[in-house]
Amino acid sequence: MTVIHIPGSKSVTARALFLAAAAEGTTTLLRPLVSDDTEGFAEGLTALGYAVRRESDAWHIEGRPAGPGADSADVYCRDGATTARFLPTLAAAGHGTYRFDASAQMRRRPLGPLSTALRELGVDLRHGGQEGHHPLDVHAHGVKGGALTLDAGQSSQYLTALLMLGPLTAEGLDITVTDLVSEPYVEITLAMMRDFGAEIAEERTEDGGRTYRVAPTGYRARTYGIEPDASTASYFFAAAALEPGRSVTVPGLGTGALQGDLGFVDVLRRMGADVDITATGTTVRSTGTLRGLTVNMRDISDTMPTLAAIAPFADGPVRIEDVANTRVKECDRLDACADNLRRLGITVETGPDWIEIHPGTPAGPVEIATHGDHRIVMSFAVTGLRTAGITFDDPGCVKKTFPDFHRVFDTFVHTP
Repeated sequence: MTVIHIPGSKSVTARALFLAAAAEGTTTLLRPLVSDDTEGFAEGLTALGYAVRRESDAWHIEGRPAGPGADSADVYCRDGATTARFLPTLAAAGHGTYRFDASAQMRRRPLGPLSTALRELGVDLRHGGQEGHHPLDVHAHGVKGGALTLDAGQSSQYLTALLMLGPLTAEGLDITVTDLVSEPYVEITLAMMRDFGAEIAEERTEDGGRTYRVAPTGYRARTYGIEPDASTASYFFAAAALEPGRSVTVPGLGTGALQGDLGFVDVLRRMGADVDITATGTTVRSTGTLRGLTVNMRDISDTMPTLAAIAPFADGPVRIEDVANTRVKECDRLDACADNLRRLGITVETGPDWIEIHPGTPAGPVEIATHGDHRIVMSFAVTGLRTAGITFDDPGCVKKTFPDFHRVFDTFVHTP
């Protein structure tokens, strides 16, 4: 059995950075993810006037409940969606003028529902180019609070940003959500907010709607450990399920894990893999069989490319449904997976929110078109275990979440 130590969760690290910056006191984050996205987030906090001290395995953030220490700042969000959505929301709770921009890739990704919600709360927010996209200016004068309605069917990050803002408002927030994708990520947010002292009540209606009532409690600093990234672990779990005789254990991702993406191993179990989840970690073992299936991945859509990459090796079609939101990630992941699989000789059908992959033997050599998307690279690295000649046009884009991926994956592949 191979034991793989996965870097810290990107989702948890980003939320922890926001909460630490907003808290009263100094927070220590243990084992945070060190990657382009999280370093960009920390750099953004520094530009806004928050004190961030980084050590090899711990980051220390001096919280500022009243908002950014700088009364003006230019913040570059790089490729990071959490940075680009969370930091303008955090800045809105302060007082000053803050300008945000991002990479060309991030500029293409939508921000509109969050911008609209912040404006409804009285935030003076102006887009500098295309409406609903970066760049944007926030002329902050604090947020009173109140009630609003949000469509989070495109990204749960809109809801997460507003939930985390709630305790910093003068009167609290009531957020009624009409649609929601990737709900487990919101559960991460709620659990972490409560860990930092927030009070949130949730009400659900018979028609599937929900309202979150967030009290204006502020946050309290603490020491907070970051669990391993479940989305990143999916590549190693998939590889173990694919290769006969192989198994892998990921410590730190077990029954108490925050991240819904650990649910990917349940998909592998349905396909025939042997899965064991304990309090201390998760193990996946190959049984030599991968069965076809139909699966709804709305709540774990970041692992859709991982499943697509091993789908040709199943004994029947693999149909992945309800993943329309993957079309507005770092790239259109649904089409990117389909196009690359077709270039490998696999029969693939797609629709607005689904992809169906038929059994086949991928044939190289093929250079995978990554579109600068880290998850396309890491997913098709798994395909490469049983397909000679797979290369990538931009292998280095894994720096977004796992700069050391290629070395770690190669070591895993060559460990008996």
